[in-house]
Amino acid sequence: MSMRFTERARRRVVALTMAGGLALGAVGCGGGGGDDKKPETSASASKGRGSAPSAQEGKSEAPMTELKGKDGLLLQITSAQRDAGGFLTVDGQFKNDGSGSLVIPSALRGDETEILKHGTSLGGATLVDSKGKKRYYVLRDTDGRPLTTTGLTTIESGQTIPVFIQFPAPPASATDVTLQVPTFSSGTIKISG
Repeated sequence: MSMRFTERARRRVVALTMAGGLALGAVGCGGGGGDDKKPETSASASKGRGSAPSAQEGKSEAPMTELKGKDGLLLQITSAQRDAGGFLTVDGQFKNDGSGSLVIPSALRGDETEILKHGTSLGGATLVDSKGKKRYYVLRDTDGRPLTTTGLTTIESGQTIPVFIQFPAPPASATDVTLQVPTFSSGTIKISG
């Protein structure tokens, strides 16, 4: 009985943390607007808003690291920002450097039952803090959905698709961590904030 209570309490804390962090992120993006809608956690949900592009869509930063997949599929990471709510948001984009259309691998979601039932996502990604000897898994909302870009299907040659992944934030002493994504090479990213 106490295990069930602890799990529910943990989920509520994660949900509150996410809501607070998303609210702070929305305020930090500026642009006025007075949007009274609840914060949305998936990139596919934000497509329907019709407002200003997300922070990562407006950036044309050089990637801090590039993870190589099969057939010319790249995952370019542009930022890893530690947020006040206790989580880390990794932003980047998929890029198709190949000559034809590619299917984004379903293996990216990992093999955890809870994540599998929510479709294609980056739910299988992990962060490794080798100095602290810890591995961090993708955060989930109270329904078990991974807090990453979802609904990934195909990508045309030369196309890019913005993505994000959220993890619990490693301690402030961890500034360089390794991002591991199924079917891709690993890469080191620098945490800011």
